[in-house]
Amino acid sequence: MKLPNGESAIVELEKLQAYCLNAHHPRGRHKARVFAAVGILGEHAELLQKALLEAAQTGDAEVGAPSPYGSRFAVDFDFLHEGRTVRIRSAWIIRSDEDLPRLTTCYVL
Repeated sequence: MKLPNGESAIVELEKLQAYCLNAHHPRGRHKARVFAAVGILGEHAELLQKALLEAAQTGDAEVGAPSPYGSRFAVDFDFLHEGRTVRIRSAWIIRSDEDLPRLTTCYVL
């Protein structure tokens, strides 16, 4: 299945820079270290954002565990960066009071 309303997905650049790609964030630093190990750094946040938005529109989504906040989904995709292909999992939520998917996190598989 496709991510519902994937063409309207929201990926905040700040979330990528301050969390997923930030080696100093208390929870995101572990993801950031793995991203850095494959050459994806904070300076690549806009490239990652673009890839996430494309994956939201074209990738296959799996329904996640139920949440009191809304419906959860996962979309795995290949990210080509500097001649290297990296498999990334993106996690999304469509809040109960909305119909737009929002990125909750992403990490290297």
